[in-house]
Amino acid sequence: MVSTESSYTRWETLKDQEITVSDVQDTLVPANDDLWVAAACVDRFVSDEVVQRSLIELGINRTSAAVQRCKEVLLLPSRASGSSDAVNEPKELLSAYFTDTPEDAQLCLIRTALLARLDRLNSFAEIYKELLAKKRDEEDNPGIDEEWEDDPWKEEVEASIIAHAATPVQPPIPLQDFLTEDILDMACFYASQECFGAVRTLLTYHRSCLWPSRFTILESIPCHSNPSDYHDVLPAYDVATDKELASPLHKWRMEEDWVESRELLSAQQLTGWYRRRVDQVISSTGMLDIALSLVQHGGSLGIPDLDELGEDLSLMTRLVYDIPQAWAQDDEDWTLARWRSMEPSQVVGAYLAHSTTDTVAKDISRFIMPYLFVLESRSERAGQPDPDLPDRLLHNYILGAPLDIVAAISEASKPTLLPPQRVIKNDEDVARLALACLYGSNSLTEWVTMSRIFECLPAWDIGSSPEDQADEADATIVSLGEFVTPSTAHPQCSATDLLFFFKPLPVASLSRALDILDVHLESGEIFARWNVPAPLRWFLQSAGNATEQRAWANRMARRTGTTADKLGEMEDWEWLLDDMLKLCGRNESGVPSAFGLLTEEEVSSIFFSGLLSSGRFDIAKDLIHSKHSKLALKSSKIEDLCLAASREFYDNASSANYKVGDMKLAYDCLDVPAPSQQLTKERDFIEATSRLSSFNVMSRPGISILPIEIRLTKDRLSLISRVLSSNTDAYKHTQVMLDLLHKLGFRDDVVAEVKTLAMISDAALQAEDFTRAFDTNQKMIDVVFKLRSAIASSGSEDPRLQEASEVCWLACFQLGRHPEFPDVEQKLTLMGRALELCPADKLNDILIPWRRIEQEDLEVRKERLADHSPRPKPATTKSVSSLQSRLKNLHVPTTPLLNAEDAAALAGRAFSRVASNFPFRVGGRERSESRDGQARSGSRDESHRRLDGEDVSQQASRVLQRGLGWLLGADDGS
Repeated sequence: MVSTESSYTRWETLKDQEITVSDVQDTLVPANDDLWVAAACVDRFVSDEVVQRSLIELGINRTSAAVQRCKEVLLLPSRASGSSDAVNEPKELLSAYFTDTPEDAQLCLIRTALLARLDRLNSFAEIYKELLAKKRDEEDNPGIDEEWEDDPWKEEVEASIIAHAATPVQPPIPLQDFLTEDILDMACFYASQECFGAVRTLLTYHRSCLWPSRFTILESIPCHSNPSDYHDVLPAYDVATDKELASPLHKWRMEEDWVESRELLSAQQLTGWYRRRVDQVISSTGMLDIALSLVQHGGSLGIPDLDELGEDLSLMTRLVYDIPQAWAQDDEDWTLARWRSMEPSQVVGAYLAHSTTDTVAKDISRFIMPYLFVLESRSERAGQPDPDLPDRLLHNYILGAPLDIVAAISEASKPTLLPPQRVIKNDEDVARLALACLYGSNSLTEWVTMSRIFECLPAWDIGSSPEDQADEADATIVSLGEFVTPSTAHPQCSATDLLFFFKPLPVASLSRALDILDVHLESGEIFARWNVPAPLRWFLQSAGNATEQRAWANRMARRTGTTADKLGEMEDWEWLLDDMLKLCGRNESGVPSAFGLLTEEEVSSIFFSGLLSSGRFDIAKDLIHSKHSKLALKSSKIEDLCLAASREFYDNASSANYKVGDMKLAYDCLDVPAPSQQLTKERDFIEATSRLSSFNVMSRPGISILPIEIRLTKDRLSLISRVLSSNTDAYKHTQVMLDLLHKLGFRDDVVAEVKTLAMISDAALQAEDFTRAFDTNQKMIDVVFKLRSAIASSGSEDPRLQEASEVCWLACFQLGRHPEFPDVEQKLTLMGRALELCPADKLNDILIPWRRIEQEDLEVRKERLADHSPRPKPATTKSVSSLQSRLKNLHVPTTPLLNAEDAAALAGRAFSRVASNFPFRVGGRERSESRDGQARSGSRDESHRRLDGEDVSQQASRVLQRGLGWLLGADDGS
């Protein structure tokens, strides 16, 4: 037997890591002092489980005698009841005993610590055993694929596995720490490391101390952990008690040193904890599947009021996990708060945001239908049933979806499919949605898609529709056309608004509306074929508007598309004509087409006008003369259309040359119909326009006159005046001017011809070409006398004669009295014609210069007789500066009239009027007397000279004042 002192000395020298089972047996077991041995056992913490267990068991064994003595004390009879030291309670007896025997009290305290340490050691052993089992499972199932079974490095892999298996498992918490650390901290640590087996062991065998903090341990579990891994430690609900369900209590030892009270949560508190845990999982990890699994386990454990939360999470997981694009392309995380803040229509849109035409029908069945069922169930649970809610939400999505998506949904809702397979099961709803979507669309290109939608619509066999129902459908179409027409208060009509009009329609009216839709779709396809597409709503708006239909027909015929869309061969134009005629007819049901308010003749006229506007006159001629052509137009109508097209080309021409550009088209267009007087007149006018451009007539300085300006000129004679004034040699080409006059539309107008000759004469006079001026006057006189003879033979009065005579005598008078005109005989001839044609009140005005010219003629004759000259010599005069040169040196204020476009021509005419009234005769006579050196006198001659001088001076003064006043801007009639 080893003494206590030697055992103590040896034990103190041993370190914890050095202690072995032999040391315990050799040092502590032989010692007789139970208190020292028990204290030595409780004082040591070693890493070896066997050694630690031997210490604990030895310590417990050495305290057993003290426990036995305590039990014997409790069994002894109590002291007399009358004694002052009477003790009746067990605790009082033990307290008195421990006071008397402190060594046993210490032994009992050590025993309590050793028992608790033994429980922890057993838990550590259990946790370590689970770790070994888990590692053994991993070694038995290394997870190597079958395709790697023949791996040449297989032996090396197996060797590494064996070596790894030989390596001991390292527990997360060493034994020394496990025995000394706070058990709650260890439980939270194991939970955070997802060591759910260790958590389960601690909660099972140490529930007395961990139960109050069970939710702290649960909240230490990572939010991304799958609840299936720790479902057995989740709180459950006891329906009988309406509280938390307490799991059975398990202990390593059956005895308890003290009674542990356990606090249970209410149902509301349990539900609140699950909700908070779900929010924590989603906000920290975003793992909706983990949150859903937690709720599902809570439901399996009987936690109340988790149904709605589970529904939301289930629907959210479908959106996030079954539609990958929704998660990948969304910048904002999906949370319960975001989900609950969304309107049902927004949720439907989120489900189908990434659906394609191939998947939308399946997506509606997989995602939308369950969601709509949940909404309907919730409304029923809330006591507010809304059976139309699913259809309303689905219909609203379809009304706002693209046409290709609508087509895919319509194909999945065909009446030929079985009801369970159809997305929309009601035929009337399919028809109403299709009508609203198609007429509410602004698409101009998706006609194939629209036709696909129409092909999926139901066809009701309702027989002959009653007139009142047909009228109801027609009235609906008319009112709908007025509704879709944009206005200030209602700029655009959506498909949702349109559905309002189709909702009350019965089946018969819907069938009629579908017939109308069929016609509109066919018309829309024709419009798109010829590059003049219109939205379907246009056919509603123009149903009663002939002006709108006519405008669209013109647009279609004129091919307002790009240059690449221009038609080529005659077959293309015949195809266009056939389509346009088709659009003005009706279908088998009597529904009018796009041009239903236009007649075939009007449509044909519009087509032919468009053909002419394209410049394909060869095709136009072929269509007119073709026996198989559908172009049924009268010759007069064709002529009118050609004239209108020619004038359109003419008005749009930028050059007046009819050999190029639009003017050539205007000229060639007149060759399409059969020749006529009207066509010849229009052709002459085009030639006249081209001739005017060759004379460089200007609209403004430096800018040639445009054809449209020529057509808009009210007085076309002024165009000839502008030619004569802008071209110094134009008067020399009298026949050209007359031909130009005829082509301007004055071919049989004698008055216009006389006026033109007068203007030519005036231009020759301005150029002092008296010979051409006299010849032109002679032609003018011949025209007037020819007109007089014609009128005299007819015996009727003609105002043209008076107007022509007025122009003619004034022109003769102007040239005849001109002082620079040297031929006296011709002057007398002109003055004689003026006397013959002038009115009676003008005779005196002509006789005065007549006498002067007559006197000059007598003097010339006398000179010729005196000189015995066989040929008359023209009277010579002194060089006198012309009035034109004087007027050039005259400085007058600038007036708007002087800057007008015909200022040169008007000034020339004014010069002629002024110059012809100057008293040049007096100067001439003085020059004649000076030259001959003869003094002639006579009372008659002198009186005539005084009279002539006086009258001519006064007249010249008045005329000069008038001429200068006109040049200064005064009124010519003042």
